[in-house]
Amino acid sequence: MGVQFDHPWVLLLLPLVIAGAIYAYRKDFRLAGARKKWAVGLRTAICVLLIFVLAGFHTYTIALNKEVVFVADRSSSVSSTVPIDEWIGEAVKSKGEHDLAGAVSFGMNTVVDKSLSESIELPGWGQREVSREFTHIEHALSLAGSLFQGKENRRLVLITDGMENVGAVLDEAQLLKERGIAVDVLPVTSPEQRDASIEEFLVPEKLYPAESFAFEVLVRSTYAGSGELRLYEDNREIGRHAVTLERGDNRYSLQGLAKEMGLHRYRAEIYIEGDEQSANNAHYAFTRVTGSPKVLIVEGASGTSANLENALSAGLIDYSVISPGMLSSELSKYAAYDSIIFNNVSGEQVGGRQMELIEQAVRSYGVGFMMVGGQDSFGMGGYFKTPIEQLLPVSMELEGKREIPSLGLILVIDRSGSMDGEKLRLAKESAIRTVELLREKDTVGVLAFDDRPWWVVEPQRLDDKESVISSINGIPSGGGTDIYPAVADATAKMLDLDAQRKHIILLTDGQSAGSSGYVNLIESMVEGNITMSTVAVGGDADVQLLQSLASGAKGRYYLVEDETTLPAIFSREAAMIARTYIVDKPFVPAQVQGGDWGSWFKGGLPQIYGYVATTAKSTAQTVLASPEPDPLLARWQYGSGRTVAWTSDMTGKWSRDWVAWPGFPGLFTDMVKWTFPQFSSSTFEVETEQSGNEVHFTVRAASEPYPGELTGKVTGNNGEEAEVVLSQVSPGNYEGVMTVTEPGSFLLHVSSPEEEAEAGSTSTGFVVPYSPEYRLSADFDPEERMEALGELTGGRWLAWDEPEAAYDFTPYPQRKLDNWDWLLLILALLLWVCDIAVRRLAVSWSWIAERLGPLAGRGRRPAASGGAVPAAPREDSGLGRLAARKSRTAAFYGGSAAGADRDRGVSAEEGGAPAEAPSARPPRSEADAAARPAAAGARTEPSSPPVEETKPEPGAETESAPGQERLGRLLEAKRRGGRR
Repeated sequence: MGVQFDHPWVLLLLPLVIAGAIYAYRKDFRLAGARKKWAVGLRTAICVLLIFVLAGFHTYTIALNKEVVFVADRSSSVSSTVPIDEWIGEAVKSKGEHDLAGAVSFGMNTVVDKSLSESIELPGWGQREVSREFTHIEHALSLAGSLFQGKENRRLVLITDGMENVGAVLDEAQLLKERGIAVDVLPVTSPEQRDASIEEFLVPEKLYPAESFAFEVLVRSTYAGSGELRLYEDNREIGRHAVTLERGDNRYSLQGLAKEMGLHRYRAEIYIEGDEQSANNAHYAFTRVTGSPKVLIVEGASGTSANLENALSAGLIDYSVISPGMLSSELSKYAAYDSIIFNNVSGEQVGGRQMELIEQAVRSYGVGFMMVGGQDSFGMGGYFKTPIEQLLPVSMELEGKREIPSLGLILVIDRSGSMDGEKLRLAKESAIRTVELLREKDTVGVLAFDDRPWWVVEPQRLDDKESVISSINGIPSGGGTDIYPAVADATAKMLDLDAQRKHIILLTDGQSAGSSGYVNLIESMVEGNITMSTVAVGGDADVQLLQSLASGAKGRYYLVEDETTLPAIFSREAAMIARTYIVDKPFVPAQVQGGDWGSWFKGGLPQIYGYVATTAKSTAQTVLASPEPDPLLARWQYGSGRTVAWTSDMTGKWSRDWVAWPGFPGLFTDMVKWTFPQFSSSTFEVETEQSGNEVHFTVRAASEPYPGELTGKVTGNNGEEAEVVLSQVSPGNYEGVMTVTEPGSFLLHVSSPEEEAEAGSTSTGFVVPYSPEYRLSADFDPEERMEALGELTGGRWLAWDEPEAAYDFTPYPQRKLDNWDWLLLILALLLWVCDIAVRRLAVSWSWIAERLGPLAGRGRRPAASGGAVPAAPREDSGLGRLAARKSRTAAFYGGSAAGADRDRGVSAEEGGAPAEAPSARPPRSEADAAARPAAAGARTEPSSPPVEETKPEPGAETESAPGQERLGRLLEAKRRGGRR
């Protein structure tokens, strides 16, 4: 063991500390005897400890241990059959007793499987989460290099196939070389597979209707064979072509025809006999076919959109009609249309995922949206607090504009074990949304049940919505399913309520344990004017029972296959029992803010016979209104898109005069055209290029003035959005980059953040078809790169049959330092406390012995001869304590004990006890008493005036002499105490 100082020049302070200690000891230190020695010694020790800390005091031992971190490639290009874990285990077993081993696993990210340790057993190799879609060797080596504890004998063992597709490993190798860390390489050689992959798939970015174009496909194969190349447009097959593949690159050019307008996604797939890897058999490309706009009509009931179709046909607008169940779960499908129309569509028919995608298409990609009213739309359709309400210019809340009958609503929710998870979460969200829709004067109750009912919220007025919502959120799951007790309990509570309209909503996904008594229960509901709607979640619910309950209680029955529609169903039920959303009296609409549509209203407007009441949002433009006034026609800008709300219908039930009006086709066409995207597809030209996990964007502006900066909004298949800043690198040219974590199709919307509407915007798409781990690279030699890595860092080329070679290298001696700073600082702090105690606490050993003496003798009883021992006379308590204190003080400060002896003599005289001390030690002269303070090193003060002696009167000597002598001794003790 040795000693090392990081800053040895600080030790030059030690002579100064020693000199200071000698000076303090020789001078008047106000302390005497042992206390003085202790005080000087403690302070000197404290200073020495602090100097050692400042000098960087360390002890060290010479170590020859080796540190090895194994870096294992877990990406998709490395087969799971490669025995990486077994090789590392054998290598670790060959290490020395004090050698250290650690391990990390990597793909795109890097995780530490085991920190450096002397343990031979290293459990959990490669068990933690690693993204296998990319290979990032640079990041793995950087993290592994940070795990080392010493400065010598450090090595990384890299186990990889070298197929790096993210980062630059040789840049990190240079940094490792400068740190003295060698990288040994154990190459992974995967057997060559029979594999064919589509490396490129190109289509023109812009096309026109009926334009012929070419698909360009590059197929790379590791073997020769014949197969089939298939092409798809928006998941619709458009062609099959027989191909013959040669080993290497094969290029094909296939003809296509642009038929439909909008943004389209094409897919190419290769099928070849003997192909062992299918992950790289497909590739994608996007193109936009420009021309006449295209509209998507979603109709709630089949055959109810004839008036809309006729109007669009008259305006030469292309359209498609679908049912709500055909709405896509891919964002690119909605981006292919210029506008979407909901014609009397109920929210229960539209899934939550579809609502979110439509809202995203309008906000981010400029797709228009229009909602046409009817009995199943707006608030009656259950759109309260949905993404669709968010994009509309009107709100579903009436905000107290008309008196709504008082409502009594009880929600009966199944909380059995089968409802656990997403079902119960959506059921609670549905109940909460319903509570938010009600008013303070309404009454609400929430009853959860499994095999028995449990009142989550007893029926009460909604004075405190937050408390009710909090209780709903706390509903747990568990137990079986028994519907009857819950419905019976809810009915009994509802019969006692004082409300104008009473309604129960029952939700369950299971079969009831009991099935009797429902007939009498339904009769009680009907007699009490109580209605009940039932919701069956999934096909396992007791559909027949729920249908009969809803029918008998004059409610509605819902069969839910998509749980995300539950909130819309509950909101719709709350709106329907209020019955005030529908206004069914005739009126002539009043023009409020006609704008560019005002010319259609100059000749007057036909009557409207009904509509669904809504409230216009603060920034919306109300074009037409009812006498209430409620908005009949409203519009606004929402993000990049525009939306319109028409709160009456267009089937003829409420608008028979309106659809027969000659101006209807032209006005409706203008309403739809107003929602079309307000940008030209040629405003910007966008090019994308993928490199590893990065996508580089190059954007060119079509005309001046050029915006200073562009914003790209990228949306993936999962709906997540990412924003990319496109900076101008030259006039009209912009560049940006983003990282991707997984393959997929992405939509890109480019716009100017300064003046989006004026500067224009463009939507396009790009694809990361599959992980680069599956690419068949023709010009990349991973073995050559790994050899360069080993040579640069001084590493070795290891073999699979020699795992013990991982630790077979000559170690260099290195110092293993032990840091003592904290221990020295703690010791200095403790000595400082002791120094304070020595200087400040005036406690003598004689005083301690005097106090402990009685304790030591307690319990002892002296032997009595011939009788009891007479009790000692009682001392005068005040004078005795004063004399004892004087004696201790004099002894503590090094003074003579004469005064103390005399005081003890006084106590003996007064108490009658013999005073042996004074007789054994005669009192000193006055000269000795005067010299005592100087000898003790204490401060000398002027002596008191001499006391004049008087000769005692005859006969009084015996009585007065002891009193005067005692008084004199007390005065002298007082003077000595003052000097101390």
